[in-house]
Amino acid sequence: MTENMTDQAVGQDAETTPAGVVSVVVCSSADEQTTTDTTETPDASAGTEAVEDDDPPRQSRLEELENEGDIAADYLEELLDIADLDGDLDMDVEGDRAAVSIVGADLQQLVGRDGEVLEALQELTRLAVYRETGERSRMMLDISGYRAQKREELIVLAEKMIAQVRASGEQVSLDPMSPFERKVVHDAVAAAGLTSESEGVEPRRFVVVLPD
Repeated sequence: MTENMTDQAVGQDAETTPAGVVSVVVCSSADEQTTTDTTETPDASAGTEAVEDDDPPRQSRLEELENEGDIAADYLEELLDIADLDGDLDMDVEGDRAAVSIVGADLQQLVGRDGEVLEALQELTRLAVYRETGERSRMMLDISGYRAQKREELIVLAEKMIAQVRASGEQVSLDPMSPFERKVVHDAVAAAGLTSESEGVEPRRFVVVLPD
């Protein structure tokens, strides 16, 4: 009697749990897995897009230099206001560096003897640019056309030294110069087809023009 009842119970279980129900369960599980996979994929894509949106496109070199000029001009404008000095600011890009010029009626005190104050102001302005951008700046500052005039004088001097070296066949040493002045001379010597080098230590570093 007990065996028959057990057999009937097993038979009832088999009838109430047909293969179709098992298939539905399996399919349902697979759908959940598929749904989960499908949900994860867009989330990953969305995360990638969010990262890309947070990372702005890199500026071109020209844009970076123009930005340096803007930062430098803002800093110098505040400096002029504090010193109660009048001056117009011009910004440009020369070669691979930003260039800022201050033009005014009486700004000689910002140039100093042999451009010493100008050099100091340039370094301070470069530091202001670095603070904003995190990048080392080679920005060039000119005040009241001092550097432009000095450049012309240095080119004339370099040409004389080049002629002297070619005539004597011996090297010629110039007086100590600032980094800006040395670069002007180096460029003039290179343009003439000769070689030059800097010797000594700051602030007594000087240019030597070498023969062929």
